Amino acid sequence: MSKCEQCIIKQFNSLKSLTKDELVRISACKTSKKIKKGEVIFEEGEMLNGVYCVRDGICKLTKLSENGKDQIVKMVVKGQLLGQRSIISDEASNLQAIALNDMEVCFIPKSEIIADLQKNPKFSFDVLKDMASDLREADDVIVNMAQKSVRQRLAESLIYIHENFGVNPDGTLSILLSREDYASIVGTATESAIRVLSQFKKDGLISTIGKFIKIEDLNGLKRIE
Repeated sequence: MSKCEQCIIKQFNSLKSLTKDELVRISACKTSKKIKKGEVIFEEGEMLNGVYCVRDGICKLTKLSENGKDQIVKMVVKGQLLGQRSIISDEASNLQAIALNDMEVCFIPKSEIIADLQKNPKFSFDVLKDMASDLREADDVIVNMAQKSVRQRLAESLIYIHENFGVNPDGTLSILLSREDYASIVGTATESAIRVLSQFKKDGLISTIGKFIKIEDLNGLKRIE
């Protein structure tokens, strides 16, 4: 099992602000866990008794809407933390976390995180910065939903995945999302997402290899109105 003080992953989140002694203490009480694709890490409404540090893989954070459909709020990748907001607010999780591919996470007990938040101001400040960044992203999503077309939002989602998660050796997007997932990300019906993706394909903006999507004209997608 990797030791926190030696783990490169901590450089990508607020854990980088902990002292070596604090990391050694956390390392002694954390547990590592492998999570299979499609497995639920935690449920919406669950009381979390710790945070998860993503060592490998990607998960989606979703919220159940009033119409009974899951809305994808965010995707969390290697190097990020899961559950820190619920720990700090001492409230049940507002979102559900589901693995999009096979993952490896480290679970750090709530008591250890709270102790470090109380004793280490730099760590507390970095956690606040992460939460502020999440709020800014949420603001952008609200504006996009209100002011941009489904075509624009879907094009931007494809570009975001391409630029942030990369591609497979054959050029397809490295994350395999279902058409329902794409609909959830942009806030539309699955049928609408399928129709727009078909039009993108017909226009030569994308191609498909099985269920995978390949961007053929990145600049073309950026010009979508």
